Amino acid sequence: MRIQNPVRLAIASCLLTLIPLSVTAQFAKKEDAFKYRQSAFALMSAHMGRIGAVVKGEAPFNAADVQKNAAIIATLSELPWPGFGANTEGGKAKPVIWKETAKFNGHSDKFIKAAADLNAAAKTGNLDQVKKAFGATGQACKACHDDYRDK
Repeated sequence: MRIQNPVRLAIASCLLTLIPLSVTAQFAKKEDAFKYRQSAFALMSAHMGRIGAVVKGEAPFNAADVQKNAAIIATLSELPWPGFGANTEGGKAKPVIWKETAKFNGHSDKFIKAAADLNAAAKTGNLDQVKKAFGATGQACKACHDDYRDK
C-alpha cells in the first residue's frame, strides 16, 4: 500500500507511534507474545540479510534499496520489546531476561540506536558508511543473542 496523501501519511504515522504502547495489552496468552516478538525479529533478519548481501559484495549496491531496507529495520527495531513483558517468558528467550530487565533493556536500546544509525548511514548513499553501521547493528544483535537467546 502506498500512502501518497499527506493526511493519510500523518494518520499512519500517528498510528505507528501507538503500536508499542498498545502491544502489551494485546497478548491474551504468553504464546502470542512469543509469536509477536519472533515475527518482528524474523522480519528484521530478512531485511538485514538483504543489506548483508550488499555489504559482502554478493549483491550490487543500490542505494535506494539499501535505504528502504534500513528504514524498515529502523522501524521494526522498536517493535519486539513489548513482547518481553511480564509473564511472557518462553519461546527462544532465556529466563534470565526477566531477572536482568535493566541489562536487557540496555541491549534493546543499543540495538534501536544501531538500527537508527544504519538508517542514517543508508541515507548518505555511501557504501563505506553503510558497511560500518551495518557491522555495528550486527554486533548489537549478536550481543543480545549471546546473552538472551537460546540456540
